[in-house]
Amino acid sequence: MKRRGPVAAAMAMAMAMAMALGLAVTLAGVAAAQPVTIPPPPNPVDVAGGRSLFEISCTSCHGADARGTAQGPSLLGVGAASADFFLSTGRMPLDRPRAQAERKRPAFPPEEIALLTAYVASLGTGPPVPTNDPSRGDLAAGYQLYADNCASCHSSAGAGGALGHAVYAPPLNRATARQVAEAIRIGPGAMPVFGPDTFDDHEVDSIVRYVVYLRDPRDEGGIDLGHLGPLSEGMVAWAVGLLGVLLAARWIGTQD
Repeated sequence: MKRRGPVAAAMAMAMAMAMALGLAVTLAGVAAAQPVTIPPPPNPVDVAGGRSLFEISCTSCHGADARGTAQGPSLLGVGAASADFFLSTGRMPLDRPRAQAERKRPAFPPEEIALLTAYVASLGTGPPVPTNDPSRGDLAAGYQLYADNCASCHSSAGAGGALGHAVYAPPLNRATARQVAEAIRIGPGAMPVFGPDTFDDHEVDSIVRYVVYLRDPRDEGGIDLGHLGPLSEGMVAWAVGLLGVLLAARWIGTQD
């Protein structure tokens, strides 16, 4: 077998080092482009306080071990985002078990919601409370994502709508930016879950920014008509048209 000369060996070593360096740079770029955020574990003091509140207020539906009962689902592994969303929107505790959870005044103050959220977060892995910033989102991209994925249920103006018997998509005008982001990640009720594989954090920021914009959009076309879209516009068109017909008929009748 012919042995390599010193020049060939040096060239081979240089090529190997270049390939290794290129692979390292590529992997570093991927890691930088897709950072993995691991939320810190809940504070043990908060977990203990949340457990005490849970034992007083939640065990009748979710069980003493949070594994659920006939009146309520298991909370193992649902994550902090789910607990914070349902508690901060007043959807929990439920007034009527098995009915769709409706938004109402929260039953707990923010301090107790934080403790209960910490306890639920300690019960297993699940979506954390989002740390999204809507100001980083792109309004135009948010509009497109909302139109493609959300408007069919929540309407183009975020006014909500019926989905079936006793099932509806709620209006979005009262949801905070964090609650919108939480809903995207956990999929409450009939809403599907949009995890990081579907929408990254920037896309969530963009959707949230657009939903917040819907509360006070620029009405460059004139009167907003309640921002209900074609429904209110059609009603106004019918009302104006019928009024015009009646006025025309009256005018014609006075010509005899």
